Amino acid sequence: MTLSTSIITHHLIFFLLLLLLHAPPCPASGGSWSILRPSIGISAMHMQLLPNDRVVMFDRTDFGPSQISLPKGKCRHNSTDCTAHSVEYDVASNSIRPLTLRTDIWCSSGALMPNGRLTQTGGWNEGFRVVRNYKPCDKCDWQEIQNGLVQPRWYATNHILPDGRQIIIGGRQTFDYEFYPKMSATENPHSLPFLVQTNDPNVENNLYPFVFLIPDGNLFIFANNRAILFDYSKNQVVRTYPSMPGGQPRNYPSTGSAVLLPLRITNGVVDTVEVMICGGAPKGAFTNALNGKFDRALDTCGRIKISDQYPKWFMETMPLARVVGDMLLLPNGHVLLINGASAGSAGWELGRNPVLNPVVYGPEDPVGSRFKVQNPSTKPRVYHSTAVLLRDGRVLVGGSNPHDKYVFTDVIYPTELSLEAFSPSYLDSNLVTLRPNIILPKTNSKIRYGKGLAIRFTVSGPVNLNMVSVTMISPSFNTHSFSMNQRLLVLDSSNSTKSVGQSYYTVDVIAPPSGNIAPAGYYLLFVVHKEIPSPGVWVQIQ
Repeated sequence: MTLSTSIITHHLIFFLLLLLLHAPPCPASGGSWSILRPSIGISAMHMQLLPNDRVVMFDRTDFGPSQISLPKGKCRHNSTDCTAHSVEYDVASNSIRPLTLRTDIWCSSGALMPNGRLTQTGGWNEGFRVVRNYKPCDKCDWQEIQNGLVQPRWYATNHILPDGRQIIIGGRQTFDYEFYPKMSATENPHSLPFLVQTNDPNVENNLYPFVFLIPDGNLFIFANNRAILFDYSKNQVVRTYPSMPGGQPRNYPSTGSAVLLPLRITNGVVDTVEVMICGGAPKGAFTNALNGKFDRALDTCGRIKISDQYPKWFMETMPLARVVGDMLLLPNGHVLLINGASAGSAGWELGRNPVLNPVVYGPEDPVGSRFKVQNPSTKPRVYHSTAVLLRDGRVLVGGSNPHDKYVFTDVIYPTELSLEAFSPSYLDSNLVTLRPNIILPKTNSKIRYGKGLAIRFTVSGPVNLNMVSVTMISPSFNTHSFSMNQRLLVLDSSNSTKSVGQSYYTVDVIAPPSGNIAPAGYYLLFVVHKEIPSPGVWVQIQ
C-alpha cells in the first residue's frame, strides 16, 4: 500500500467514525400486537373504559344492520333494524354484550361522571340534543333523556369540571357551550366567539376542540391552530396564546391529536403545565381529498408550557406523518401515538396510506431521541378508529370505518369490526422481575383530597428505590382522535420508597390537593419502577 493510499484510507475510516458518532439514534422497535376478537359486531367509533374493567363502544344507528343482534329478538324503536350499535366488552372474559340505543349517537362526546357512570351527549339527527347514561353493572343498558341539551351537539368536546358537572363545548355550527347536569330548567348556553374566530369557511377545522382543565381551574381550549385560556364561570378569555408555528390546522377535519402532558405535584402544587399537539392535515387537504388529491399529513408536534409567563411553542418532527391518529398517556408518563393515515384528511373516503406503526414519545428524554417507532399492526386503523388504556397497561384498539355504511368488499379500507390490543414494551416478559404489583390499596378504594396514602407493593427482582413513582390516570372518552378528560398525575412521594421485607416495599404519597388538579371520580393508580408500571388499581377520589 502506498503512503498516499494509506493516508486516504485512514481519513476515510476517521470520517466514517465521525458519522457513526454523530448519527441520530435509530428508533427502537418495541411492543407487540394481539387480536382479541375478529369481530365485535360493530365498528368501535367511540370507546370508554369503565371502573368495572369493561369498555363501552358504539358507532352509529344509521350505518345499516350491524353484525350483532339485539337480545331476545328486540328491534330499535320505530325501526326494522334488530341489531345492536353499541356493545359492552368485558376485558377479563374477552366477551361482548349487545346494548340498545334508541337515538343516533354518531360523532358524539362524553365523559365518566364522579360516580363512575358514563354520561354521553349529542349525536346526529334525532340524537342532537339527547343525553344518554350508562351505569356499570352486569345487566344495565343505555338510558336516554330526550332534550337533555339545549343546543344540538355534533362533533363537540366534553370535560369533567371540579364541581362534577360536564361542560360541553361547540359542535357543528354551534359556537357556544353548556353544562350537564343543568342547575335549573331555564339554564341557557353561553356564547364562545373563539369558535367563530377559528372556523374556516366551508371546511371548519375547529370541530372536536382540544380542551383541558388546568390547575388554576380554567380551561385550555385549542381549535384550528390557536388557543386560549378560558374562565368558563365568567365566560371570559383570560389569556390568548401564540398561534402554532406554521399556521396549519389541527382539528377536524384536519384531524391531529393532543394531550395534557403529565402533571407533577410537588408540595401540593403543579409548577409546570404543558400541552402537546401532534399531526393533522395541511391547509386545503380536506378540499383536495374531496377532489382526489391526498396531501401528505403533517409530521410535526408542538409543545407549549402554558404555565410560563411568556409561553412559546417548541416544535418537533415525528418519524411518521399522521392524520386521524390518537395520542394516549401511558402509566409511565410516555405518550403513545397510534392509529391514523399518512395522507388525506378525516371524512368519508378521504384518508390514504395507513400508519401501522405506533410511536412512543418520552417527554423527558433528550431532544432528538424522544420518538421511538414501535412494531406494526397488520390492521389499518384510519378514520373512526379508537384506542383506550386498560388497567393492565395494554392499549385496546378498535374501529376504522371511512364509509357512510358498513362496507366490507370492493373498497381500499373495509369497515373494521375487529378488536386488538397493543402491549407496550414495558409488558415484555423479560421485564417481569422489575414490574411492581400493588398489594394496597385494594381496587375501588376511596381516597381524600390532600390526604396521605400508604402504598404497599412487591417487586420480585432488585429495586432502585430512587426510580419509583406513583401515577394516576383518568379513564378517557375516546373518539375522532381525541381522548376527552385524559390526564396523568405524578403524585408527591418525597422519595419515601423503602423496603419492608424481602420483595416487599412501601411508598407514601399525598393525594391530589383539589378538584382543579384531579376532578372527583375514578382513576387508575399505578406504581412505576424504572419506567415499568404495575397493573393499575381503581381508586375513587372525593
